[in-house]
Amino acid sequence: MQLHRFCSVLLFSTLTFGLAKAQKPVKNTGSWPVIEKQMKPWTRWWWMGNAVDEQNLDLVLKKYADAGLGGVEITPIYGAKGFEKQYLQFLSPEWMNILHHTVNKANTLGLGVDMNTGTGWPFGGPQIKPENAATKLITQQYTLKAGEKLTEAIQVKEAKQDFAQLQALTAYGNNGEVLNLLSKVQADGSLNWSPTSGSWDIYAAFAGKTRQMVKRAAPGGEGFTLDHLDKNAVDVYLKRFSDAFGSKPQGVRSFFNDSYEVYGATWTPTFFQEFKKNRGYDLASHIKELSGKDSTNENIARLKSDYRETMDELLLHNFTQNWTGWAHQLKSATKNQSHGSPGNLLDLYGAVDIPETETFGSSYFPITGLRRDAADIRNVDPDPMMCKFASSAAHTGGKKLASSETFTWLTEHFKTSFSQCKPEAEQLFLAGINHIFYHGTTNSPTNAPWPGWLFYASVEMNPNNSLWPHAQGLNNYITRCQSILQSGKPDNELLIYWPIYDVWNKGKGLDMALKVHDVDEWLHPTAFYKLSKELSKSGYSFDFASDRLLKQSTVNQALISTNAAAAPYQVLIVPQCEMISPETLDQMIKLASNGAKVIFQALPKDVPGLNNLDARRAQLKASLAKLTFTDGPNGIKQFKIGSGLILLVNDIQKALSSIAIIRETLTDTGLQFIRRKTNTGKYYYLVNHTAKDIDTELSLNEEGKVLIMDPQSSNVGVAAIRDKKVRVQLKSGESLFLKVERNGTINTPWVYLNKAANTINLNQSWNLHFTEGGPELPADQKLDKLVSWTTLSDPKLQAFSGTGVYTSGFNLSSKTAKEYVLNLNQVDESARVWINGQEVGILWSIPFQARVGKYLKAGHNTIKIEVVNLMANRIRDMDIKKIQWRNYHEINFVNINYKDFDASSWNVMPSGLIGPVSITAFN
Repeated sequence: MQLHRFCSVLLFSTLTFGLAKAQKPVKNTGSWPVIEKQMKPWTRWWWMGNAVDEQNLDLVLKKYADAGLGGVEITPIYGAKGFEKQYLQFLSPEWMNILHHTVNKANTLGLGVDMNTGTGWPFGGPQIKPENAATKLITQQYTLKAGEKLTEAIQVKEAKQDFAQLQALTAYGNNGEVLNLLSKVQADGSLNWSPTSGSWDIYAAFAGKTRQMVKRAAPGGEGFTLDHLDKNAVDVYLKRFSDAFGSKPQGVRSFFNDSYEVYGATWTPTFFQEFKKNRGYDLASHIKELSGKDSTNENIARLKSDYRETMDELLLHNFTQNWTGWAHQLKSATKNQSHGSPGNLLDLYGAVDIPETETFGSSYFPITGLRRDAADIRNVDPDPMMCKFASSAAHTGGKKLASSETFTWLTEHFKTSFSQCKPEAEQLFLAGINHIFYHGTTNSPTNAPWPGWLFYASVEMNPNNSLWPHAQGLNNYITRCQSILQSGKPDNELLIYWPIYDVWNKGKGLDMALKVHDVDEWLHPTAFYKLSKELSKSGYSFDFASDRLLKQSTVNQALISTNAAAAPYQVLIVPQCEMISPETLDQMIKLASNGAKVIFQALPKDVPGLNNLDARRAQLKASLAKLTFTDGPNGIKQFKIGSGLILLVNDIQKALSSIAIIRETLTDTGLQFIRRKTNTGKYYYLVNHTAKDIDTELSLNEEGKVLIMDPQSSNVGVAAIRDKKVRVQLKSGESLFLKVERNGTINTPWVYLNKAANTINLNQSWNLHFTEGGPELPADQKLDKLVSWTTLSDPKLQAFSGTGVYTSGFNLSSKTAKEYVLNLNQVDESARVWINGQEVGILWSIPFQARVGKYLKAGHNTIKIEVVNLMANRIRDMDIKKIQWRNYHEINFVNINYKDFDASSWNVMPSGLIGPVSITAFN
């Protein structure tokens, strides 16, 4: 985390178009996949101070299950003040007993349990002594001239570095000489050496300690951050868990690791040895360049590329693979946020069982009516291409799940509506994510005063949220989407090489942490990113590939196989890049020789790194020389090799067309999509994030009978097809699935809304009754027209967060139309609707509409609309009255800009049913 987730479908006798936003408890038919717990959204579950007990855990777990969650991810953190006597020490026998109880109770409720392999973040704790703590390279410079002796001891000058070890001492003469002086250093730190001529710069390299402590640690989890690059340190860290868990599995599905936020950890004590073994030369001779003090050496970028590649290997082997192997011994999986790591993200994601990305901040969507207040959001936009690093690792590795920490700081505390959550989740689905974890849910004792215990970063996905009574609406939608997005396999035709050496080949800095927040530096400027964005917008589907992945890839029937369990790819695309290893280029040529198709946007120009540079350049040149291209049509150069083909052209789409890899033209409408394939056909997930309503006929690359499936209402029906084009209707903000198969079992047609007949405006009077919430229930209201309840005369209403129920009636002279659509228009923030005593469902997202024809009758009809608003107004009132509700250790509670939280100056948020409400008849 950068701090900075039912099913039998009600199949209506009249099957309907995806306009309906009604939610019902999900049931089961053969149209939708049978629901498993991982298809439901899960949530990060913060245990504040480990102050947990069986009775309260049982109560909240039941509430989570009833709301439609599928599982929890336990992350212990700092605690609430005044409850210290209730704190449990992490991994103590008492804590392990509670964990065991939690897993058992969750199982009885159909919930799964994950847990952090630590408390707070990053990994560390009391078992990590200084010798195993995160390590950094410290360099110091000295100068000597001929005949001079160094008068000071060579000892680290930085404060609090009691464990720093001198690892190298290298002298650089003014004529280019390089001498290793480490053996000349005496036990007291004095240097037994004096130059005989010239002027010399002497560089000392120490393995020092970052002294970083675990952030947001829970009781029993405090201590130094571990050295992730050192296998022994990782083993020491994990031994504490092994001792606590014993040899018997505890039922934890997977162990979680948060995003890599290990600051300044640029070293490990064995780095010199590992570097020489893997890169082939002595890094100790290059301390001057590594330290950043020599800005004139043209090979600094090459040296640092080698350094970063070595760090990548150490992190992958000594931490990620080591940790995953340990979890497998406990019959559990691993779930890792690799972003932020100083390594190849694709390989680090790929080394775990469930790669996990994250959303941090709020994306802009031009959806009609979607609220986005600049004062309530962070100035960072989640990037779907960043999310595809995690999903690509899952897809190419044949892994079923790609997860996401979702909605972190989506908006300011207490101001996040479910309607704002929906497009953010959909953007993740479109990027290949299919296992959402909410960020998040704070465990709070039932007797804690409202708003209960809260984590310092939004959002508040918990039973104290005034929106919670309608959480099933959002959860059901995500469940239905994920039930399909976890079915079959991904259906992406392109494999795009990520040129990591172009990223690493920078002279600035030392380690290179590839953070979500720094994509403007390491991702966005690259040709790889620009090409990926262009191909996505044009209607192509793809995953990313690393050098390591290509090395293990094979060819089967002209398709590229990255893993026996993965779906194969039709073509490998190599974006324009400066650097490539000769071994990777040779593997690309080998894949083509074995029958694959490979497209180069441009030929790489050079090799990365510093060792044996001339020889490796010659190797690259020889490999490139084998590519004797001939001119083909449309400016495409081609080289046939073995049973495959290599193409060279800047316009990648032109090359794709030439080998009959056809884009999905549906993106020309503004719709976005992702495909899955099963044994019986393919699923298309379509999303309309544009500002316009779309009613059009789409050409699909897959032909067959098309079933429209609405993940909001669960309705299904056979689509209308004309001239092989499928008709779809999607209002701004809506989504649906198309299931394309040769022999579908559903024959009832999908009913389209073609022509509006007349509209009934429900502008009569309404009764408003408040049923739950606080700080106290307002008096009943009689409304001549619908307005925000905060504008009514009762002063309690400006402070009220909770549930209000609107009731009214209307007359329908005759029920002759084919269908009727209820339109609530403005709802702040979610509505559950009943007509004539029958529940229509939860209308929780834009456009707040539902099909209601089956509920209406000729004559007098009654309507009841239960509306829940945000927590914001009640929090504002508490801060105005200076009622203490935030009282935690550590960071306590901050606003979206990490300043002290204070809602007293907020404007009152509109609340309730504002409308106008209408029912439109369609013939």
